[in-house]
Amino acid sequence: MKPPPPGNVAIKIITTNRDAYFHYEILQTIEAGLVLVGTEVKALREGRINLKDAYATIRDSEAWLLNAHISPYSHGNRQNHEPVRTRKLLLHKKEIEKLLGSIMEKGLTIVPTKMYFKNGRVKVEIGVGRGKKLYDKRETEQKRSVERETRAMLKERR
Repeated sequence: MKPPPPGNVAIKIITTNRDAYFHYEILQTIEAGLVLVGTEVKALREGRINLKDAYATIRDSEAWLLNAHISPYSHGNRQNHEPVRTRKLLLHKKEIEKLLGSIMEKGLTIVPTKMYFKNGRVKVEIGVGRGKKLYDKRETEQKRSVERETRAMLKERR
């Protein structure tokens, strides 16, 4: 099977980590590949993943995704995968060094923001973020409620 031409990129979003945008101020994002076993890919095609508590770290010049919960495949057998396991992120060496330099800064962490299929391969968008303070979270919540109210009023006028 031939891959699609470079201009046609097929992207199907599996999940987004909305909590990451609520708890962190995302400063930059990077696309990374992911090392998975067969039943994990099948479970992802069913959309059975939770990135809520997931984060990434760098150990021995390699990037790892931790606490990402991929539920067992529904038609799997005894060789089904472990739901929460450490998964390797596929990044170039320069990208890993850049991430390492940025997380050495105080208060920065790497969180997955989105997981999707790109041309049949699973990709993770990871973001370098700074934790928000409580008042920042309140401000974000207030903006959301104002937007929700204005949408409702516009809908009501129509």
